[in-house]
Amino acid sequence: MAIATDQNRVHDRRWAILAVLVLSLLIVVLDNTVLNVALKVLADPKKGLAASQSDLEWFINSYTLVFAGMLLTWGVLGDRLGRRRILLLGFVLFGTASLASAYSQSPGQLVAARALMGLGAAAVMPATLSIISNVFEPAERPKAIGVWAGAVGLGIAIGPIVGGALLGHFWWGSVFLINVPIVVLGVFLIRALVPESRNPNPGRLDPVGVVLSVFGLMLVVYSLIKVGDLGTARSPQVWATFLAGVVVLAAFVWYELRIDHPTLDISLFKEPRFSAAVGAIGLVFFALMGTFFFMVFYLQTVRGYSPLRAGVLLLPFAVAQIIGAPRSAKLVRRFGAKAVCTAGMLMVTATFVGYSFLGQHSSIWLLEALFFVQGFGMGNIMPPATESIMSSLPREKAGAGSAINNVSRQIGGALGLAVLGSILAGAYRSKLQPTLNALPVPPAVRTQMGKSIQATHTVVDRVGASLHDVIPAADAAFIHAMHVTSLFSGAFGLIGTFVAWKFLPGRPTIELPRQPERAREGELVSE
Repeated sequence: MAIATDQNRVHDRRWAILAVLVLSLLIVVLDNTVLNVALKVLADPKKGLAASQSDLEWFINSYTLVFAGMLLTWGVLGDRLGRRRILLLGFVLFGTASLASAYSQSPGQLVAARALMGLGAAAVMPATLSIISNVFEPAERPKAIGVWAGAVGLGIAIGPIVGGALLGHFWWGSVFLINVPIVVLGVFLIRALVPESRNPNPGRLDPVGVVLSVFGLMLVVYSLIKVGDLGTARSPQVWATFLAGVVVLAAFVWYELRIDHPTLDISLFKEPRFSAAVGAIGLVFFALMGTFFFMVFYLQTVRGYSPLRAGVLLLPFAVAQIIGAPRSAKLVRRFGAKAVCTAGMLMVTATFVGYSFLGQHSSIWLLEALFFVQGFGMGNIMPPATESIMSSLPREKAGAGSAINNVSRQIGGALGLAVLGSILAGAYRSKLQPTLNALPVPPAVRTQMGKSIQATHTVVDRVGASLHDVIPAADAAFIHAMHVTSLFSGAFGLIGTFVAWKFLPGRPTIELPRQPERAREGELVSE
C-alpha cells in the first residue's frame, strides 16, 4: 500500500516534476547555444583567448565527445543507483565545471573545463528522460516528451540572447558563470519534487567499453578536424589517427557483442523503428551542427552584427521549435511517425539548400524565414523519433534508451562539426589562396590568414591598412565556403529523410505488450 500511495502522489505532481526536468535540460542546451555566440569573441586575441578555428571546434567537441561517451554509462548508473541521485551529481559537476570554464586562462584550459562540463551534462540528460518515462503513463508520455523536446527550442531561444547581452557588458567568462545560480536553483527543486527511481534489475558497468568508445571517437574527430587545420589528408596526423580511431571503434563493437553487460546493447538495433529513429536523429544533427558553426561567423564577421543582435536573429529557429514540438504528438497520432518525421526532415533539408542562396547583402528576412522553417522541422523530428526510441524499450531500460537517444545526437553533432568544419575551412582556403599568394607578406602569415575568416580579420587588424583590401576577398571566400558546406549538409539531410521514410512506422505507434507497472517493487523508491 505504501508503494501505491507514493505512486499516486508522484502521479499527482507529474507536471511539476516535468517542469523541474525541463529546467535541468534547459541549462545543458543553454550552455551550448551561449557558447556559439561567444565563439567570435574567444577567437579575438584581445578580448578572448586568441583561439584558432581548431581550438573553437575543440571547445565544442571536447564537451560533446565526453558527453556522448559517458551518456550510456551514466544511464546504467542511474538505473542502478537511482536516477535522481545521478541527476543531482551531474548538476554539481556541471556547475563546478562552469566555474572553471569562466576563469580559464588559455584555450587548453577551456577545452579541459568543457570536457568536465560534458561529464556533468551526460549525467543530467538521460536522467531527465528516464524519469519522464517512469512518471508518465504511456498515454501521456508523448505529450510530456514533446514538452521535453520543446525545452531544446527554449534553450536555443534564450541562450544566444543571454549570451549576447552578457558579452555586451561583461567578459566572455560570464557566459559560463551564468550557469552557477541556475544549478543551485535546480538542485533545490530536484530534491524537493523529483522522486527517486531505479531499475530493479540493473546491468553491470562496462569500463572497458566506455574507454574504447571515448578514445576511438576522439581519435576519429581529431583526425577530421586536422584535415581542415592542415588543409590535407596526406599527413600522418590525419590518416594514421583516423585509422587508429576506426580500429579502436571496431574493437569496441567486437567487445560489446561478446559481453553480457555492454555499454551499447547492439541487439537493440534489430528493432527497425529504434534503429531508424536513432539514425535519423544522428544524421539531422550531423548536418545541423556544421551549419550552426558557420552561421556564427556569417552573422558576426561577414554581416557585422553584434553578439546580442546575432542571438536575437536566431529567435525564429527557437520559437518554431517551441511551437512545433509540443504539437507533434497529435500529428503522429493522426498521420504516423513516418509521415511527420519525414516531413520534418524535408523541411530541414530544404533550409540547408536555402543557405546556399545567401550572400553578404541578402535580405535578413530570408534568413529569418529559413530559421523558422528549420526550427519547425526540427520540432517535428525530435519528439516522434524520441518516442519511437523510448517506446521500443521496456520501462526498466528507460535510462539506456534515453542515453542512446542522446548519444546519437551528440555523436552526430560532433562528427558533423568535424567533417563540415573541415569542408568549410578547405573551401575557404582554396577560394582565398590566389589573393593571399599576391600579398607581400611572409608565407607563415599567409598560412595563418588562410585558416579561417576570423584569422584573416585578426591578421589584417594587427598589420594595418596595407592589408585592408583583403577583407572583401575574405568575405567573398567565406560566402563561397558557406555555400559548399550547406550543400553537403543538404545531402546528409536527404539521407536522413530516406531513413525516416523507409524505416519509421507508417501509422500511429501501437503500444507494445504491457511492461510491469510503475508500482512494481523496486521501480519507484521512497527516500
